[in-house]
Amino acid sequence: MSIPATGFGHYQRVGAGYAGRRRPDPRIAAQVLAALEDAKTVLNVGAGTGSYEPMDRMVVAVEPSTVMLSQRTNGHPCVRAVAGALPFGNDRFDAAMGVLTIHHWPDWRAGVAELARVAGRVVLLTHDTDAAPDFWLMEYFPTMLERDRKRMPPVDHVCAALGGRAETVPVPHDCTDGFLGAYWRKPAVYLDAEVRKSMSGFGLLSEDELTTGLLRLEADLLSGEWDRRNGHLRDLDALDIGYRLVAG
Repeated sequence: MSIPATGFGHYQRVGAGYAGRRRPDPRIAAQVLAALEDAKTVLNVGAGTGSYEPMDRMVVAVEPSTVMLSQRTNGHPCVRAVAGALPFGNDRFDAAMGVLTIHHWPDWRAGVAELARVAGRVVLLTHDTDAAPDFWLMEYFPTMLERDRKRMPPVDHVCAALGGRAETVPVPHDCTDGFLGAYWRKPAVYLDAEVRKSMSGFGLLSEDELTTGLLRLEADLLSGEWDRRNGHLRDLDALDIGYRLVAG
């Protein structure tokens, strides 16, 4: 089967080393595991390197990127496929899951319908761009927020498609999973190009947009302006910046 590049091309280009930068955070993992309830067979769609796959269940992974597949080490069987065309029969799994992947699907509704077709329960970790519009990072990269709003389906639409509900996933200040919002209390980390490779939002920026934002952030850190505006965040243990776990 031919796998279209749309949606995962970023990781084909810069996915090398992804597994080392995107290690599952145990607190987020606990929420995902609880949402899977008593499912014994689990399909992980857009599985990447295998983060958040429960090790005490029978798991099958679906991932289109060969770069990501090459970094998997947990031993779960893998199938190279896409969310919108899953090569499994109806009700094949107790649950299907997807972690920060739905925004990469060319047709998210088709993907959700496929997950619901092959599994009795669907659990999706996603991001609600309207839930935390004041996240300070977007002040430096405003076009990233604009583009994320276009590719991230509204959480209430995802809930409606699944007949489910959403719960907040607070991001710990010491989050071990290097997704876009992970370093909300460590702003200097975003200046590291290797760290940014694991954040697809940065891959959507033009060179000028990226450079302008990075120079502004660096200048504000050096002058103390960032701390003047956002220093109160350094006293928080966790922050809601829009990550949501949808289950249904």
